[in-house]
Amino acid sequence: MIERLKHRWNINNNFQVLVILIVFAVTGTSTLYVKRVIFEFIGFSDFASLWLKIPLYIIVIFPVYQVLFLIVAFIFGQFKFAWNFEKKVFSRFIPKKK
Repeated sequence: MIERLKHRWNINNNFQVLVILIVFAVTGTSTLYVKRVIFEFIGFSDFASLWLKIPLYIIVIFPVYQVLFLIVAFIFGQFKFAWNFEKKVFSRFIPKKK
């Protein structure tokens, strides 16, 4: 499995795989803390309707995660990987011209 990640992510050593996985973990955890602060700031309650929660989660969590991912990757010295990873992710959202 690690060899597949190394090949897919175009990296050479196992230590960098470990650091990148830590970056993903720290980013995910940080996103939850930031989401809580944002929701408290806008006055959003945990008891709100599901039809309101789902779009708000998408609107808030997705951009927060993307920005935090780049920041955390920069702190851990993996900005080049994170930037290339983000370009791949966003290229999937853009329709290809035929």
